[in-house]
Amino acid sequence: MEVQHIEGKGRAVFATRCFQKGEYVVEYHGDLLQITDAKQREAEYAQNPATGCYMYYFQYLCKTYCVDATKETGRMGRLINHSKTGNCQTKLHDINGVPHLILVASRDIDEGEELLYDYGDRSKASIAAHPWLKY
Repeated sequence: MEVQHIEGKGRAVFATRCFQKGEYVVEYHGDLLQITDAKQREAEYAQNPATGCYMYYFQYLCKTYCVDATKETGRMGRLINHSKTGNCQTKLHDINGVPHLILVASRDIDEGEELLYDYGDRSKASIAAHPWLKY
C-alpha cells in the first residue's frame, strides 16, 4: 500500500498489489479505549479542529469500545477513506481476548486502486459536518 495526496480530498491509500475478496488488507490500529475514555478524548480533540479525529466505535462482548487512531503513525489503516461502495470492510478479530479491527477486501481489488470502506456513520450531525459521508 502507498499513501498519495488527492487534490480536494487529502491523503488516500492505494493498493500496490492485487487483493482477493476476503483477504486481509490492513489493521485499523490505535489506542483501544472503553467508551467513557473515548468520549472524553473525542471532546478534547473537538477543542482543536486541526487535530482531526480518527476514532472507530464498535461493540465487542456486549460492551462499546473505540480504536483511537488519531495519533500520526506509519500505520495506513487510519488513512483509508470513506465510500458507501468501498472495496474493503471492517471485521472484528479477537487475539488472545483483545479485539482488533481489520479491513478485508470485500471484492477483488486491482493494483493501483484506492482502498475505501463505508464508515457507517449516517447521523444527521455527522453528515452536516462531513457531507462526503453521503457518498
